[in-house]
Amino acid sequence: MHRQKVAEVEKLTQSVRELEEAVLAGGAAANAVRDYQRKVQEMNEERKTLDRELARAKVTANRVATVVANEWKDANDKVMPVKQWLEERRILQGEMQQLRDKLAITERTAKSEALLKDKYQLRLKVLEETLRPSSTSSRNTTDGRSSSNGPSRRQSLGGAESISKLTSNGFLPKRSPSFQLRSSGSSTILKHAKGTSKSFDGGSRSLDRGKKLLNVTGPNFNSSKSVDGAKDNETESTSWKSNQDEKRTDLPVTETEDTVPGLLYDLLQKEVVALRKAGHEKDQSLKDKDDAIEMLAKKVETLTKAMEVEAKKMRREVSAMEKEVAAMRVEKEQENRAKRLGNSKGPVNSSQLLPGRSVARSGLTRTQ
Repeated sequence: MHRQKVAEVEKLTQSVRELEEAVLAGGAAANAVRDYQRKVQEMNEERKTLDRELARAKVTANRVATVVANEWKDANDKVMPVKQWLEERRILQGEMQQLRDKLAITERTAKSEALLKDKYQLRLKVLEETLRPSSTSSRNTTDGRSSSNGPSRRQSLGGAESISKLTSNGFLPKRSPSFQLRSSGSSTILKHAKGTSKSFDGGSRSLDRGKKLLNVTGPNFNSSKSVDGAKDNETESTSWKSNQDEKRTDLPVTETEDTVPGLLYDLLQKEVVALRKAGHEKDQSLKDKDDAIEMLAKKVETLTKAMEVEAKKMRREVSAMEKEVAAMRVEKEQENRAKRLGNSKGPVNSSQLLPGRSVARSGLTRTQ
């Protein structure tokens, strides 16, 4: 038991020693960490002080530069510092680039609007061309049908005579069936003119529609034909009456539908006016932007002139300083020459005194 206790005590002492060593090592590490933290704080403080000194030095340098740049100038000739001028120049160049980009965009929009104008003009031409061949095709169809059969020609003449009689009574105006065909064909084409303006292929569609309508209205005039030539005059009179009734119903329709091309023309005219207004507004905006660019260019020119004036004055100062330095050098050279001459005169005087003394001595010897 005693031995076990001794072994336990030894183990405990070893663990205590290890813990002490660990505590000592941890304390050393903590001390090292504290030293490093203190050094870092000192370095940060030094950096802050250096930054403050740099800022103060920069401020003083800028002040000195502005004072030196403006102390020899008049009130009218004083110019902004170089840094401010560079910043303003950079800002002005950015504004000029933005204005150039806007000009490019407006030019693109103007080109696209010009293309739209061309498209609308082409649509107008297509509409005019579709109206012209529709009238010629109606003429050709009426002439072919009238020349196909003799009885139909007679009936058309009779129908014309009956229409002239009715106009003399005051029921209908003087119009031939061929003219009614033309008016009905043109009115139906003008009905669908808005559809034709949506695409350039609308002219063929309107022609097909006009031909279909002409084919539909054609049998109305040929329905009164006598196939065998043996029908009574009563059937002819009934056919003429039916034709007259159909013509009466057709006439107000054509009179009401004659307003369609006017509406289409008004719509196109409104679009043209709107495009002209937009073009005028964009031209005005382009002029304003050109004026702004000219103002910016003038500002840049004034700044460049000011820089040139500053450069000239600096050159004058440099030349004056060089002249002063040259004058100082000349004065120094003159002083050095004077000193050299003074030093050279001293030994010459001593050499002149020595022969005098020798002459006096020789005289004394002779007298003796």
